[in-house]
Amino acid sequence: MSHSDRIDWESIFSLPSVLFTLAGVLSMTFALTWFLLPNGFIDGGVTGISILLHTKFHIPLTISLVVFNLPFVYVGYKKIGRSFAIQTTMAIIILTIGLMLGHAYFPDLTPMKEPILAALFGGFFIGLGIGLAIKGGCVLDGMEVIADYTHRKSGFSTSEIVMLFNTLLFIVAMLVFTPEKAMYSIITYFTAMKISDYVVDGFEEYTALNVISSKHERIKSIIVNDFNKAISVYKGERGYLPASFHIHHDCDIVMTIVTRLEIHRMRMAILEEDPNAFIFIQSIKEVTGGIIKQKVKH
Repeated sequence: MSHSDRIDWESIFSLPSVLFTLAGVLSMTFALTWFLLPNGFIDGGVTGISILLHTKFHIPLTISLVVFNLPFVYVGYKKIGRSFAIQTTMAIIILTIGLMLGHAYFPDLTPMKEPILAALFGGFFIGLGIGLAIKGGCVLDGMEVIADYTHRKSGFSTSEIVMLFNTLLFIVAMLVFTPEKAMYSIITYFTAMKISDYVVDGFEEYTALNVISSKHERIKSIIVNDFNKAISVYKGERGYLPASFHIHHDCDIVMTIVTRLEIHRMRMAILEEDPNAFIFIQSIKEVTGGIIKQKVKH
């Protein structure tokens, strides 16, 4: 069974994953409860659709978030793995519980007198929540995976798909709300997008994962066969430690290009095989040619 097919409970319930996920859910709950909903602002993606339906048709936000994220959970299960789908489902459920508690304990929150501050801080905490959840190994909004899936089916770039979808969403927001609130919502979305990118991996477009290990043949198999990623191999030497400078060995340095949704589980799988593996990650501005996976956008 490959790493994408099995359920890695140890990774799901590892302390960093749990802390990042809970912090992300808390941040997003705070943003929705205190900034977006009282002021009638929306974000992009599934969250934006859910807020629109909640405002126009009074559909509970918790129901919309779950229902509209179900296709995303299925696509995530098919594309990334069972562990990713389970962890994301748990995060969305916890988010809905947080929203219900927030609605119960803070039912009469009033709009801020400075809407620009609500838009900026709402976007900040939305982006912080999305970024922290991704660092924990899951996502809180379906557009993170659906955009990449649509890219493969349509031929449009992921950025073009996200931009088209959110443009239509904000046009609808102008009809449901007012042009002013729609424009504030654009500020919220833009802030959230930039913050989430910065929290996860800065502003770089791609990430290179490099591994130096005595078990390099097994590491190659994990990356290629279990995660379906292409690799490049450099011939090198390992050793030359301060206490044993004269000891060194030939080795293969394995390099692959990874997405921010895959890097956490791939790193965990490599360290499970070789806890002493030396892993270093490089930010890359641009990649052309070869076999890579497009980076998804919020």
